[in-house]
Amino acid sequence: MQIFPNEFLDVIIQFKGVFSKRIYSHVQFLLAGAILCQGKRTISSVLRILGLSKVKNFGKYHRVLSRANWSSLRCSKILLHQLLK
Repeated sequence: MQIFPNEFLDVIIQFKGVFSKRIYSHVQFLLAGAILCQGKRTISSVLRILGLSKVKNFGKYHRVLSRANWSSLRCSKILLHQLLK
């Protein structure tokens, strides 16, 4: 079951190689929430807008950015390439 529109998936699919398969599903939700969020884009704000603030394993989304192995430089290069297209 696909929950994101194809246009969104076309953009974020390029980031799939940066994150592990387990982390990538969380990254999709965080990106969608960051797009929808108004004001400060903290993890808590993003989860609140997605309706996930009351979930028991709330902390796993914080660990995506703090503990998961991923390269912000690699993500920046992908994003820059997409912007230049």
